[in-house]
Amino acid sequence: MVSVAAIIVLVGPFFCSGVASARESRAPTMSYNPYFGDLHAHTTYSDAWEGTPADAYAAAEAAGADFMATTDHHYALTPEEWAMSLQMADSYTTKEFVAIAGYEYWMPSSGEINVFNTANMPPSTINPANHGNPGNHASSWDALSTFYDWLAKQPGATGQWNHPDYMTKQFVDYAYLTPARDKGMNMLEMHNYGSWTWKGILDYESSYVMALDKGWHVMPAASSDTHSPDWISGYESRTVLLAPSLTRADLYDAMSACRGYATLDKNLRISYALNDKVMGSVLSTVGTTYTAKVHIEDPDGVPSDAITLVEVISDGGKIVASIATGGTVVDLTIALSSDSAHYFYLRVSTESNVSGGPGVTAWTAPVWTGR
Repeated sequence: MVSVAAIIVLVGPFFCSGVASARESRAPTMSYNPYFGDLHAHTTYSDAWEGTPADAYAAAEAAGADFMATTDHHYALTPEEWAMSLQMADSYTTKEFVAIAGYEYWMPSSGEINVFNTANMPPSTINPANHGNPGNHASSWDALSTFYDWLAKQPGATGQWNHPDYMTKQFVDYAYLTPARDKGMNMLEMHNYGSWTWKGILDYESSYVMALDKGWHVMPAASSDTHSPDWISGYESRTVLLAPSLTRADLYDAMSACRGYATLDKNLRISYALNDKVMGSVLSTVGTTYTAKVHIEDPDGVPSDAITLVEVISDGGKIVASIATGGTVVDLTIALSSDSAHYFYLRVSTESNVSGGPGVTAWTAPVWTGR
């Protein structure tokens, strides 16, 4: 059971139904910086209309991104194109920008998963009954289990579930979890702009909650999934990775540690810690009382970017704290108590989200209670 204590400390011009104090509260200073980018985009190496990975990296850097991943479909990449993708990523990585070459692995029975930080490709099986269509046509059980086990054996590799209800099965409802498989799968698309435009889907939070409730440790991502030459510049959605420095190794480490958040505002900054442990952490001691410290800021400072609501979400997608806010800078300290919760994450609403009106704009990775 989760309860919210009447100790909610607020700073800023906003209101809350809880007991408020004038005492200032800020999330603890972390040894991490927020880096903004996109982890799902395509080029002509698979099915984009135009542009190579080099074009994508150059466009993303010019548009102000900290990092950009190209994730062409694995079955479309020739060995030469995959080698070129890796080389282009190395060539375009600087002290100010990180280029990442990944790929999107398709399992027609289950869905698509982005793979990062490995030069290897997973095994693909072709079912003759499918007339040679590319991808892994094994049963959902075989395809997912084989892929998860393969991914776990690739040192440092990390996976991201893409547009999770695209195939309606939602990766067979996130079954087949083992500790090793959990280590390899670290992200889930909370928002995919490409699917939103044609399916009317704003987000995949129900899928995210399902994966968390099944025991997976994953952070949310927000992607463009663009197939057009509008890398970064055409979208507000960003995946934000928290890392000590802007290097590919540090970004990969952030992915593996689930240390980050998804935002539909291109520069919304969120700091969230539970019992002084940054988002993505697992508490080392199982307890029943928790203190969430939150700092949220939109550097644009314009009324349309006002932060209107901060919610704490726990098991089953339950809202366990809801604080109405205002302005573009918010600081909160929220006391929680529970003898059963497995995780707590933040959901942030603003005056104008991706739909153009008030609504949910960002979701953080949880802090897991260790239970």
